[in-house]
Amino acid sequence: MTDRIELGLKDANAGCACCAAPSNTEASTPVTTPVSEDVLVTGMTCSHCVSSVSEELSALDGVASVTVDLNTGGPSRVTIHSASPVDPAAVRAAVEEAGYSLATGHA
Repeated sequence: MTDRIELGLKDANAGCACCAAPSNTEASTPVTTPVSEDVLVTGMTCSHCVSSVSEELSALDGVASVTVDLNTGGPSRVTIHSASPVDPAAVRAAVEEAGYSLATGHA
């Protein structure tokens, strides 16, 4: 039996190697590199402090997540993860809204 019956199951837009038509064009999708910025926040002493700062910073446009390394004896390191840099004035305002302040030095 040498005759093949075409079942019409190939999808040219499927994107897999077995069904898709060869393409010489490369997709030019811009690749965004996530940004992580560390700031030092003073006055945090407990998990409630961490929650307050995290909540305010997470509400800023573009912020994906916030992690806090709590240091009850001094400034705590707060890492802001985002798709693009976050406005420093907005970070300061968010920290102050939570009831804390940025330390004078960078993390």
